[in-house]
Amino acid sequence: MAEYVIEMLGITKEFPGIKANDNITLQLKKGEIHALLGENGAGKSTLMSVLFGLYQPEKGTIKKNGEVVKIKNPNDANSLQIGMVHQHFKLVEVFSVLDNIILGAEETKFGILNKRNSRKK
Repeated sequence: MAEYVIEMLGITKEFPGIKANDNITLQLKKGEIHALLGENGAGKSTLMSVLFGLYQPEKGTIKKNGEVVKIKNPNDANSLQIGMVHQHFKLVEVFSVLDNIILGAEETKFGILNKRNSRKK
């Protein structure tokens, strides 16, 4: 078994005129709890957005359980059991709690939403 469940190695993310993340390494072991601290604009959300597939890094590698993974979008992250709680909740107000939780990962049977199985998950 790999020592780290998640590794972000040498991550660099740039936007026009700014280097938001510069050669960042973050390694997480199973069961650990971490906090990213820094001033407004320090790159915390950007780093997590790279892990969740919202942004693509210019440089660096992401590993899950020792295996290099390519996370091109949030669906890729979800398939790797990587989720993200956004700083400001992005809920669909007219949806139920269950509907908001399963949004994007809905289980279907013959193209029809299977709420019973989703509720169990």
